Amino acid sequence: MTGADDTTMTVRVRVSGRVQGVCYRDWTTARAHHHGLSGWVRNRANGTVEAVVAGERSAVMAMIGEFRQGPPAARVDEVVVASESFSGSGFTRRPTL
Repeated sequence: MTGADDTTMTVRVRVSGRVQGVCYRDWTTARAHHHGLSGWVRNRANGTVEAVVAGERSAVMAMIGEFRQGPPAARVDEVVVASESFSGSGFTRRPTL
């Protein structure tokens, strides 16, 4: 889960549980902006939410912790984190895949 150096990192996160229909993508976008992260978030046809987050290691780690809680109406059963690469800026919502 390392990035170009020890201060940055990029991860792909898949969240399962009751995470669709509870504003998880809007919440993720707001929290990513709060942490100054780049990347994207989308629903997946299998009922999970997938995101790529990139930025300072401490901010990415904080976001991973927040993914484990989710917004108030969500029920998070599992969060899977894997190393990823990402180039870009800003944080966007992508269409369901």
